[in-house]
Amino acid sequence: MKVFLKNKAEVLLVKNNLNLNDMRKYFFMLFLAAGLLMSCTGPGRNNSGHNAGSSADTAKAVITFAEYEYDFGKVKEGRKVRHTFTFENTGSGSLVIQSATTTCGCTVPRYDRKPIASGKGGKLDVEFDTSGRDGMQVKTITVSSNATVPVIILKITADVTKTI
Repeated sequence: MKVFLKNKAEVLLVKNNLNLNDMRKYFFMLFLAAGLLMSCTGPGRNNSGHNAGSSADTAKAVITFAEYEYDFGKVKEGRKVRHTFTFENTGSGSLVIQSATTTCGCTVPRYDRKPIASGKGGKLDVEFDTSGRDGMQVKTITVSSNATVPVIILKITADVTKTI
């Protein structure tokens, strides 16, 4: 079987045991990666459409919780226990809590979705259902916001027993 090669590049590919389609895929991926890198906004760029130094660019929210952990102590199995985590926006911009999630359906967080002005506070209520639980329980609440530290982890613990 004779193979007719069109140009020197194909001769080199065949000589080096490379497939032309593989090379095209490689160059496409390289081109795509270069395009993505060039389109990213670097730390020295300002593509927001705002004037540099405006208050919209520098105003940042800072979420500060009064406590990051709470221990319910000994709790009888089957009870629903609640705790309120309080926080303050100690930054200069408005604070917006985007989500509060848990890894277990037994723990339910509730929070106000309205923006919180600088210097104002808010609360995050957590309800833990001990039904079907036994022993030491540790649950985390992941709070996501537009603050300078965008993700905060809160923790609750309880020693669940059948009898108290």
